[in-house]
Amino acid sequence: MIRIYNTLSQRKEEFKPIEPGKVRMYVCGMTVYDYCHLGHARVLVAFDVITRYLRHRGYDVNYVRNITDIDDKILRRAEENGEAFTDLTDRMIRAMHEDEARLGVLSPTEEPRATGYINEIVAMIHKLIASGHAYAADNGDVYFAVDSFADYGKLSKKKLEDLVAGARIDVQEAKRSPADFALWKAAGEGEVSWPSPWGDGRPGWHIECSAMSTECLGDTFDIHGGGPDLLFPHHENEIAQSECATGHEFARAWMHAGAIRVNKEKMSKSLGNFFTIREILETYPAEVVRYFLVSSHYRSQVDYSEDNLAEAGRTLTKLYNSLRGIVPAKAADVGETEHDRRFMEVMDDDFNTAGAIAVLHAVANDINQHRRDGRDQEAKQSAAVLVRLGSILGLLQQDPEAFFQGDTGGELSAEDIEKMIQARNDARKGRDFAEADRLRDELADKGIILDDSREGTTWRRG
Repeated sequence: MIRIYNTLSQRKEEFKPIEPGKVRMYVCGMTVYDYCHLGHARVLVAFDVITRYLRHRGYDVNYVRNITDIDDKILRRAEENGEAFTDLTDRMIRAMHEDEARLGVLSPTEEPRATGYINEIVAMIHKLIASGHAYAADNGDVYFAVDSFADYGKLSKKKLEDLVAGARIDVQEAKRSPADFALWKAAGEGEVSWPSPWGDGRPGWHIECSAMSTECLGDTFDIHGGGPDLLFPHHENEIAQSECATGHEFARAWMHAGAIRVNKEKMSKSLGNFFTIREILETYPAEVVRYFLVSSHYRSQVDYSEDNLAEAGRTLTKLYNSLRGIVPAKAADVGETEHDRRFMEVMDDDFNTAGAIAVLHAVANDINQHRRDGRDQEAKQSAAVLVRLGSILGLLQQDPEAFFQGDTGGELSAEDIEKMIQARNDARKGRDFAEADRLRDELADKGIILDDSREGTTWRRG
């Protein structure tokens, strides 16, 4: 039995999909005006693992993650760059896909873009107006009337009267209430726009996700997820407009990934501690970054620091070391083990990846013990288990030598290192041990660790 913490009920609940054997999941994706940052990586990896595990448990998962490709930030950035907004969004989407691939994030089943669903957005707004839940203002905007939805605040546990008391209305807005939010924004002269019954304009942010999710997954689906910053107002507003438009429950379970902090401070451009995924991957191997993110429970707060990344690198290295120089047994020859059962037990408990990582290390310990005892076949079988369970977390799928020798942006390329090792070997053959030691020390200073054995010298980045 899988149990999921539901933000809506604020407790763990048994997961029972609407349609047996099938999971329909929607996760709010990126607004593509800039490169993806570490917070995006947190969400991408978290729901990638959730998808992988649900499929491992036999579910047919329809995972939809949208792209917001029309937004005020996008239009401002495109104007600053002097380019068409579509050129900007296309470039950022390509970059996003590159970052995902490096982190081992599988592509979602569907990846709808807001600009491809304008007709569906307009139709949903029309329904909301017709049913009295929205209104067209004199300035051409259309707003959702928050007080028309009795359950507003049920996700965030915020009270409407408090929101109204603390809200401000921009002088250019024509809302009836400060808590009302825009469904359609009227376009100014020369601005990007689409035709609608209320005049040319573009959709508000919240309505995009309601239209795309219901169109792709139906009026009610199993899981809605996203980052912690989206719970309010974005997800709260999605619930209100979707349930008013369809008359049905929107999503059964709400899941939110934990926040990212940098050296125990909130990640912020103003604090100078804001990192894009590609900036981080210039310094750290992608699998180390993924391991760092996976090693904490998806709902927990993650503290990004050089020390924590270095520790992630060391612990992942231990796992790969256990696989080094061993050919895992064929998967078909290795049945379910106690480690498999323990892995499923912790993952069934709200996708507890921290517990799952502990299982991986227990398997690695078994491999090392089998090797010390000379039980090669048992070591190969345990190696197969480690690779199998690692795959569910998106880890340990590289050849160990490729991991150890991977390019992490260091001073030396693999070719440079091999040349220095050859020079050291030549020095040793010529009994010039001082030169051999000098070369070894130079490599060590640059983070390259040599391992000498009867079979020769291998190396890894430390």
